[in-house]
Amino acid sequence: MDKVQKKEGNIVDLIKQEIYPATIFCDENGKITKVEKNQNSYKNYILPGFIDSHVHIESSMLVPSEFAKAAVSHGTVAVVTDPHEIGNVLGKKGVKYMIKNSRDLPFYFAFGAPSCVPASPFETSGTPIDSNDIIDILEYPEVTHLSEVMNFPAVINGDPILLHKIEAAKSKKLPIDGHAPSLRGDDLKKYISAGISTDHESTTFEEAVEKISLGMTIQIREGSGAKDFDNLYPLISKYSDSCMFCSDDIHPDDLKKGHINRLVSKSIKNGISLFDTLKVAILNPIKHYSLKIGLLQKGDSADWIEVNDLVDFKIIETVIQGDMVFKNGVNFFPQKEISLVNAFSAQRKILNEIKTPYKDGLCKIISVTEGSLYTKKIIDTPNWINGFLESNIEKDYLRAVVVNRYGNQSPSLGLIHGFGLKRGAIASSIAHDAHNIVAIGVKDEDILLAINLLIEFKGGLVVVDSNDVKFIHLPVAGLMSDKSIDDVAKLYEELNIKVKELGCKINNPFITLSFVSLSVIPELKLCDVGLFDSLNFKLTSFIE
Repeated sequence: MDKVQKKEGNIVDLIKQEIYPATIFCDENGKITKVEKNQNSYKNYILPGFIDSHVHIESSMLVPSEFAKAAVSHGTVAVVTDPHEIGNVLGKKGVKYMIKNSRDLPFYFAFGAPSCVPASPFETSGTPIDSNDIIDILEYPEVTHLSEVMNFPAVINGDPILLHKIEAAKSKKLPIDGHAPSLRGDDLKKYISAGISTDHESTTFEEAVEKISLGMTIQIREGSGAKDFDNLYPLISKYSDSCMFCSDDIHPDDLKKGHINRLVSKSIKNGISLFDTLKVAILNPIKHYSLKIGLLQKGDSADWIEVNDLVDFKIIETVIQGDMVFKNGVNFFPQKEISLVNAFSAQRKILNEIKTPYKDGLCKIISVTEGSLYTKKIIDTPNWINGFLESNIEKDYLRAVVVNRYGNQSPSLGLIHGFGLKRGAIASSIAHDAHNIVAIGVKDEDILLAINLLIEFKGGLVVVDSNDVKFIHLPVAGLMSDKSIDDVAKLYEELNIKVKELGCKINNPFITLSFVSLSVIPELKLCDVGLFDSLNFKLTSFIE
């Protein structure tokens, strides 16, 4: 691939906070040799590329090389990525897989060392990542930080194992990412005092301001499931030095439509100044994670994007390290061979294994909400028929099942509210963070079929409507496809349409489903070991 030699246009200079007409000159090594101002009149704008400050690439169902290929079309040139999804499945081997697939590509990947695998002792992952693994991973040249410290109760209570991981990052002077949903007051101070510097779980302005006042940088998140931008964007005007943009978890259909460019545009349209917005989208992540990304200065790497205006940010071209990777709708990003890795040992289930026999009393029901990873707890009378628990369509109480995919354990059973299915079942092997099998549905027979299909194919997403089945195969760790974003997004959209036909009222049902089993997000979750009270951080009984 020949390197770009020069580029003309209106330069958006983030260092000087100026916009001026100029020509950029580059050498054969992809470095900027000169930025020469001129008096020409241009309609285009050239600025540094966008950065996603916190993302789990696996949630896109794409391997890193395919994710980057999609991202450059939206002007993203770098991601700060936590490979803890595949880390939960394959341990250190999974982290190495992501790094290997990302190498020798014209894109910036800043990997983190997954700090909490499993996320808590109440989830069964494939291979834990212990302190010795963290020390080893932190030596990888592609690793820039310790990834989100999700088990905040362990930090607050002084757990020596987790604190050892944190100290390993501090000894190398690397940033430590946080994960502190609803954490406030003295507990928040204890958490931050351990050396944790960011948080992407703030959902209210007041919560974010408290964290900023204590020295944290807030990552304003707008992903496929959690959408916090509308609540948090006012932070930018007052605290532009203490904010970054991130997607956290973005599914393929959303990634195909846009990425950080959409947040930049929304920020401008909401009245935030251009340079404050670009500081959040570009400068702050570069400074926080010490990224070696060009900022259109002499001697920098030749990294830039071209847009038609500074409101909509429609991407005309993306250049990274002097390579033209996207221009006028054509993607020039190099193709990379995708190898397959996995860990899936669960055996087929039978109907009796997912049935819940009668128990006297009220029950605890998980309640999900559109656009939030948080759940609520409902206490109500369950629907017992012929001595077994059944769904209640009128109240929207559906059967929920979580199956340990790494062994042949008894399934965990419960009820869930908020999906609105009138028939059928859905299931996924993307189930944060341990990535066991999570399934919900109206009839046990449909739920069983969905679970056994995932076991047979060792990972994917499935919709069952009696004998009508739609499926996405995810052969890479049960999390990612070996296909392109066009193929995966198309299949994913077809699955979502089918789920809506079953009566589902959630826009992103699979991403909401994928967080039903995550023990470190409040309030009530269904893990592979049982029903979990995330507020009190302990297992709880199904019957009140």
